[in-house]
Amino acid sequence: MAAEAPLPETSTKQDSAGPALIAIAAWIVPGLGHLLLRRWTRALGFFFSVGGLVVTGYALRGEVFLGGSNDPFGALGFIADLGSGAFYFLARVLESAGPDLSRASGDYGTRLIAAAGIVNLLGVLDAYGIARGRRG
Repeated sequence: MAAEAPLPETSTKQDSAGPALIAIAAWIVPGLGHLLLRRWTRALGFFFSVGGLVVTGYALRGEVFLGGSNDPFGALGFIADLGSGAFYFLARVLESAGPDLSRASGDYGTRLIAAAGIVNLLGVLDAYGIARGRRG
């Protein structure tokens, strides 16, 4: 009987990019970390879910929080908004009309923008875990 060749060892760490670089990429562009890890479905899922929440929140003229707030809720809102990565910086550049908090839709928009940042931060943690070999 011929001996079978040993199977090559497979690693859960993808490519040569370190987990920290994967996490940074996942934060800057939602889904990019998963894309670099060749997790196509997760990459598209995070990109479209974060992008959909952000675009809907901006369409409702939700508030985008600025840093340096003395209010604890303003600081938390800033951290949540900043979590959406490039979408946050794009909003800071493109925001011309400002938030419309006089209507309920502006308040809902503010919450959708914050939710987008939280979803993206969960995506960053997921991509980081996959890159470290701790998730599947």
